[in-house]
Amino acid sequence: MGAENFTSETGFILLGLTSHQSQRIVLFVVFLTMYLLTVLGNLLIIILVHMDAQLHTPMYFFLSHLASLDIVYVTCSLPQTLVHLLAGKGVVSSIGCILQGGTALSLACTECLLLGVMAYDRYLAICNPLRYASAMDRKHQHLLAMSCWIIGCVLSTVTIVCVFRHSFCGSNHINHFFCELRFLLDLACDDVSRTKDILNGLSVFAVLIPFSIILCSYCCIVHSIFQMQSVAGRYKVFSTCGSHLAVVSLFYGTIMSIYIIPQSNASPDRNKKVAVMYLAVTPLLNPIIYTLRNKDIHRAVIKVLRGRNFEEKT
Repeated sequence: MGAENFTSETGFILLGLTSHQSQRIVLFVVFLTMYLLTVLGNLLIIILVHMDAQLHTPMYFFLSHLASLDIVYVTCSLPQTLVHLLAGKGVVSSIGCILQGGTALSLACTECLLLGVMAYDRYLAICNPLRYASAMDRKHQHLLAMSCWIIGCVLSTVTIVCVFRHSFCGSNHINHFFCELRFLLDLACDDVSRTKDILNGLSVFAVLIPFSIILCSYCCIVHSIFQMQSVAGRYKVFSTCGSHLAVVSLFYGTIMSIYIIPQSNASPDRNKKVAVMYLAVTPLLNPIIYTLRNKDIHRAVIKVLRGRNFEEKT
């Protein structure tokens, strides 16, 4: 083929995670289980936050947004991956690739920003409790949450325009299990150096800036913790913030290994394994980490179950 654009006619062929049928069946079962648990776990958080008035606080407001985001995040990638695992390989149209890759990128950027907002919320609650009520009122909560969603969508749109302004020729096979827009540049016929520079700049904005906010917030939080006289107070702060740090470590660690750290000699198989972590594993672990040692969530579950049992008896 010459340098003509093939995407409008044939689209892309995703090679998937493995070519062995027995491994595909095992992966199908694992991914299906992970998808169902992710949806159920995050849906539980959304329902509890909506039903329990005592969870109507800024921290749980942002947590419900994170849960909603994770449900959409896994739904835009895992169901199609499950279909491709059964079929052996996946054919994706150019429009389908744009929708899948663009949606996943938008949600990933939104999650990066939202985790930064959640760290800022914890910083205000612990280090500036007198300003917390006014700084995190309903208006500011909605403004911060909507800003994360809008900025994520804008960054994704810019990336789509930058990637698909190039011509694609030669092989249309992608050694991946979903359409990750950055890796499509490997199939481009023309010079992509300027596009890569733009995408690197967007990655720095979407990943490193909120990550820096998180680091600064938790440095201040740790300093405040060591100034506390009460051991019970220290434990409560550690318990509340520890779950957020665990989520941040998992998500940012895998995202940065792909989009920030240079990957000149990285193998495609490594990139796929890392992608599984931030596309499937992290959304599954988020509700587990946030609810496992969270007494507020435990109390809300007990309250809902007791209320249901009371209704059934009456």
